[in-house]
Amino acid sequence: MAVTQGEIDREIARAREAYEKAVSEGATRTAQPARDYPPYRSSALRHPKQPLVAVALERDPEAVELGSPAFGRTDVTALDHDLTRQHQGAPLGERITVSGRLLDRSGRPVRGQLVEIWQANAAGRYAHQHDQHPAPLDPNFTGVGRTLTGDDGGYSFTTIKPGAYPWRNHSGAWRPAHIHFSLFGTAFTQRLITQMYFPGDPLFRHDPILQSVTDEAARQRLIARYDHDRSEPEWSLGYRWDIVLDGPTATWIEEGR
Repeated sequence: MAVTQGEIDREIARAREAYEKAVSEGATRTAQPARDYPPYRSSALRHPKQPLVAVALERDPEAVELGSPAFGRTDVTALDHDLTRQHQGAPLGERITVSGRLLDRSGRPVRGQLVEIWQANAAGRYAHQHDQHPAPLDPNFTGVGRTLTGDDGGYSFTTIKPGAYPWRNHSGAWRPAHIHFSLFGTAFTQRLITQMYFPGDPLFRHDPILQSVTDEAARQRLIARYDHDRSEPEWSLGYRWDIVLDGPTATWIEEGR
């Protein structure tokens, strides 16, 4: 029998209570969740259990790139950051602008870094053959974009607010609306992946992935804030989300998942 949402909620509460108890007894607060966080059922099957395999770079320095992603044959273009202008027609849904800065632990801008995003459409459907959620696809929305950070570490995307969608972690499981972010350093091996959420989502407290970040302050850093000054009249609502790469205020990264 499938685990119910109520059972998952109780597991989330127990994990949070155990974390806060440990902190009150002197444990260090951490933004990184346990890799085998029990309410996130598939994490027990997905996280590494064996030591990482060392690559003999002195013998084959290019070997580390063999399993890395490829961007294709074209450079980043002026339209890659606007997911609403990549097709002949306009996509359906609430148009939004998501912008912010990529920063190091000291608050200094990280310039010239590749930032990629991917997301579901307004109906909660990914344009991917493995997504069989019976929600409509949008022929004018692919859901992927990329840009480079500026001298101030800034980035900006224009897109459609994604919808919630069901997943099979447990019975009645729905993921809150979110956008996946991929960040590259100076090499493919420095790639970091995280997720950005939207304020006030009622699904937050039911989501094992977000709740696996048991530290409240770290969890809040994953939620963008509405920024009216970034909204464009009669065009899009604005959200601000800064990404901090390391240090005590670092943004949670999907480490080892």
